[in-house]
Amino acid sequence: MLHQIKGLHHVTSIASDAAETNAFFTQTLGLRRVKKTVNFDAPDVYHLYYGDEVGTPGSVMTYFPFHDAARGQHGTGEVGETVFSVPMGSLSFWADRLGAGAADVQRIDRFGEQRVAFRTFDGESFAVTEVADDSRDGWTGNGIDPDHAIRGFHGATLRVQDTGATAELLQFMGYQKAETRDNVTRFIVAGGTGADTIDLEASATAPHATQGAGSVHHIAFAVENRAAQLEVRKALLDTGYQVTPVIDRDYFWAIYFRTPGGVLFEVATNEPGFDRDEDRAHLGEGLKLPTRHESLRPYLEQHLQPLGD
Repeated sequence: MLHQIKGLHHVTSIASDAAETNAFFTQTLGLRRVKKTVNFDAPDVYHLYYGDEVGTPGSVMTYFPFHDAARGQHGTGEVGETVFSVPMGSLSFWADRLGAGAADVQRIDRFGEQRVAFRTFDGESFAVTEVADDSRDGWTGNGIDPDHAIRGFHGATLRVQDTGATAELLQFMGYQKAETRDNVTRFIVAGGTGADTIDLEASATAPHATQGAGSVHHIAFAVENRAAQLEVRKALLDTGYQVTPVIDRDYFWAIYFRTPGGVLFEVATNEPGFDRDEDRAHLGEGLKLPTRHESLRPYLEQHLQPLGD
């Protein structure tokens, strides 16, 4: 069993409009945009990052906003819901706030945790849940006070047809089975980033998901550094997984592999962080480009959709 994985690092999704995505995550959810860059493989598309003050691993939601992308079809083989942690006593605040800025807002109970579930304009599923022992500081720079601010992720739900092989993978990655209720089994990693919960939802008769706007592209797990990442990569390869080489994403190094249930997993390093090329006071303000795409700057600055900061 691995011990290097410390919970979630980030979650990356697809959206249909960059400005609407930016407004929702900064104005409605109150997160900080910590990086404005481009998709390294499709540089005419933004890659936008939102999180706490410095983009701490376990707090960062990221987006590829493909303009006018068709909606994805939800089903198995995907991240079905991403869940944020909020302070105790803040759910009424979030129910009211999200009722004015999101869709399908409802209060639900999951493993005794009270949460407010909602969907974005693209139909992507999220929730906020009260967590008593989360000591992380939320970002308050967008007008939400500390008693209500999102602290980061609590976890995510993976929707699969059969939980068996994915459950074995999570346990190999260091997660421990905690509880099963109905068709959902919870796994928790000890000593994580605070974003240390994964729920497996079995949906045997659901169709397989197809990606589009409102779909999670991949979910990333955190390791401290590149040495730990190489240990994880070797262990996964030895177990039979097809794992990519290490890829430099400027703000972290990444490896990717597909799970038995169809979800794309990434293992990302906590180093070097989002302040490697911007002062912390100005994160997310300038358009930052990987070196190989710097020659495209004049074109991109003219043609990328304004975000309406």
